[in-house]
Amino acid sequence: MRNTKAFKEAVAQTLTELARRGVTLAPATVEDTIEKQITAVAERLGIQVRSAWRYFDASVTADRLAQSLASFEESSSEKDVGQAPMPPIDNPELALVLAGVPDSLAQTGGDLYAVIINVAVNAWMAGHIHGEDGCPGCDGGRGPAGHDWEARMRTITELQPNITKWFDRDVWTRAVNDAGYAVTRR
Repeated sequence: MRNTKAFKEAVAQTLTELARRGVTLAPATVEDTIEKQITAVAERLGIQVRSAWRYFDASVTADRLAQSLASFEESSSEKDVGQAPMPPIDNPELALVLAGVPDSLAQTGGDLYAVIINVAVNAWMAGHIHGEDGCPGCDGGRGPAGHDWEARMRTITELQPNITKWFDRDVWTRAVNDAGYAVTRR
């Protein structure tokens, strides 16, 4: 089913409808939902899967997915569940991680997997360092330097005064292109 034109169009339409609603879900989640939906319709009506597509409506599917996500978030006892913790947008360490992507692409010959691993590990470590400020289990864990996160951010900014340029999408895209790469969707 997943290799059919109808399936691919249904996923694309549903993702577009979700975007119109301001909802972001992983394409795999949308794919799984649509596959279950079409299979269920075919089984209930006793028809072939290819005939079940006439009952598919991307707008209705997007509404259901959006409602399901909203219900989950409302019922959760955790604040901002399902939302990634985000540092301040002008965070120098985040800028360093962004700045490393074009170089990593060039060094790995465009190996996107290696680039993502590099970004993930750097972001993970940066997040832990940031989190150490309030982590009682980490007291003394970084030696005599302690947990002065603000000092770390000042040092990064002093070493690279224009580091926040990496938050400009055009600057970042130009750097990726200058490294000889571009991101395109097939």
